[in-house]
Amino acid sequence: MALAANNSVQGAKKDEGGFDGDAPTAILIEASSGSVLFEKNADDLRAPSSMMKLMTAEVVFHAIQNGDVKLTDEYRVSENAWRKGGAPSGTSTMFAAIHSKVSVDDLLHGAIIQSGNDACIVLAEGIAANEVAFAEMMTKRARELGLTQSTFANSNGLPNPGNKMTVRELAKLARYIIQTYPEFYKLFGEREFTWNKIKQPNRNPLLNSLTGADGLKTGYTQEGGYGMVGSAVQNDIRLIVVINGLDDPDDRATEAKKMLEWGFRNFEARPLFAANQPVGYAKVFGGDSRSVKLASPQPIKVMVQKNGTDKLIARVIYNGPVRAPITAGQQVGVVKVWRGANVAMEAPVYATEAVGTGSTIRRAIDGASELVIGMFRAGAEKL
Repeated sequence: MALAANNSVQGAKKDEGGFDGDAPTAILIEASSGSVLFEKNADDLRAPSSMMKLMTAEVVFHAIQNGDVKLTDEYRVSENAWRKGGAPSGTSTMFAAIHSKVSVDDLLHGAIIQSGNDACIVLAEGIAANEVAFAEMMTKRARELGLTQSTFANSNGLPNPGNKMTVRELAKLARYIIQTYPEFYKLFGEREFTWNKIKQPNRNPLLNSLTGADGLKTGYTQEGGYGMVGSAVQNDIRLIVVINGLDDPDDRATEAKKMLEWGFRNFEARPLFAANQPVGYAKVFGGDSRSVKLASPQPIKVMVQKNGTDKLIARVIYNGPVRAPITAGQQVGVVKVWRGANVAMEAPVYATEAVGTGSTIRRAIDGASELVIGMFRAGAEKL
């Protein structure tokens, strides 16, 4: 079964306690489990505008984590970066002086807090020599993170037909950044940053209007409209909201805050499986066992509406039969939980034990079985 399709709205109707919003595309998820609480046209590709800077930041965070880049490294502000994203551009900028050298640490502050387009271009040129090469790195990295639809043509989200993301993939990227780079994530909640003697406030309106808000990024282009990736923590629950396509910045702030408040007010975590509790079995091909038990080392939870009547269906999904040998702890598939026709959450599941290679007779029997099954499948496809 596929993820929720375009033009889908997941969640209860308004008169049943559901959310009613105006954003053309939107999604609300719980960060720990990835549970989808609400979505609307979540797979529509749109211009992400400056929200795309999250991908730029992740590429830099990843490079620092791998030791390829240091926070103390300094990159030169080229004329190209200055003209396209600096003071002459008339766009959001950190006002980096032409031909000056700026550290990666300061450039990240400028890109994240001030939404500096010049900061992003300087990072791109410093890491990959030019923006085109850096954009290719962004797309490659996006695929590694499971963002299958996102494409990038520059480093900052300035108008370009090649810049496309969905709110679902923006939410997934935000969740990854929060979970993988807790030290760097703190940058998104800093209230202001001064560079070149110019103090600029963080552009995220949620930081001053919602308890527990600490990120992430706003965006606007004429093509994409006003959008926002926001996150907040209340009562030890972190929610992430992404909206895009609104016509007014005030509506953007109101809509994001309203959706987060609705989520905190109406949802609670429900445990489905404890850590290491078996969630199912996968069929094994050519092994000394016919099947392998699957579980997650972490508790599997899903967010459900308080006092609601959510009907949930959980299924283990894997490509099988799984070929032996299998090592203990090897990821075999995922458990997906559906709320109605929509996927509410998914979590990886792993083999709880090793399965060795079976005897020659065992492998021959399994091979013959798969051959027969394959013939039936082929016949069914012809029908």
